[in-house]
Amino acid sequence: MLKRPEQNEYDPYFSRYIELVPEGDILAFLEHQRNRLNVFFDNLSEEQGELRHVPGKWSFKEVLGHISDSERVMSYWMLSVARGDTMKLLGYDQDIYVKNGCFGEHTIAELLIDFEAVRQAIRTLLTTIAETDWLWVSHVVDKAVTARSLLYVMVGHTEHHLNIIQQQFGR
Repeated sequence: MLKRPEQNEYDPYFSRYIELVPEGDILAFLEHQRNRLNVFFDNLSEEQGELRHVPGKWSFKEVLGHISDSERVMSYWMLSVARGDTMKLLGYDQDIYVKNGCFGEHTIAELLIDFEAVRQAIRTLLTTIAETDWLWVSHVVDKAVTARSLLYVMVGHTEHHLNIIQQQFGR
């Protein structure tokens, strides 16, 4: 079982996400989280998916698209670090990604299919990372990180957004 990353494996900014991942089997939590996300979005109507609880903030559909895009980006970072690539990795502008994601043009069901495809790719990627490779160190946005910490950041980031949207919707 993969252990939690140590504090020296990531920038302190990322602790806000890592702290949202419970102790225990992260692979089991990935599945639990996937189920929670699916249940939440399966119970939204298309009209509810377009809701913005605060003007200027993302709709529920845009949040779902953002989660998928972020997991794509972060899984690439994790792959690069785990494979020993020492090239400094760049960040991304989440607002530009959402703006250009056209998520409002898709149904919730289509966005969930995309999320499922991303999550499945991540699950299979995890099987190709050797135990020792989780501790490789590289740089994302000039911050030293391990592959292990990036997995926890990715899962915690999704948890962060899932908590927010459930709170906004009163569930």
